Amino acid sequence: MNVEEIREYCVSMPEVTESFPFDEETLVFKAKGKMFLLLSLTDNPVRINVKCDPEIAVSLRDEYACILPGYHMNKKHWNTIILDGTLGRKLLKEQIDASYALVAGAKVKSKSAKK
Repeated sequence: MNVEEIREYCVSMPEVTESFPFDEETLVFKAKGKMFLLLSLTDNPVRINVKCDPEIAVSLRDEYACILPGYHMNKKHWNTIILDGTLGRKLLKEQIDASYALVAGAKVKSKSAKK
């Protein structure tokens, strides 16, 4: 997924807002006023930060070299995902969905099965 695809995917979710609260290079997506995804507009390859269940976060980092502890975030609750092509589109969308669900307090039917 590229920057625009990630943006479109995030804003398609209920009650999502987007803004630049930190700088002009980091697009932040919030659900119900809480951050669930940070997207760097300047990194190449693209990087995103997503909120993650702490136990799942560690297992994902162990399994995928492109998933790291959250850059500039609480590393217990956030992962940075480097979009270098090694993580499948379905798993990436699942991580975005899970992050949204954690902050919105809602179950999300993954749209990744459709796309």
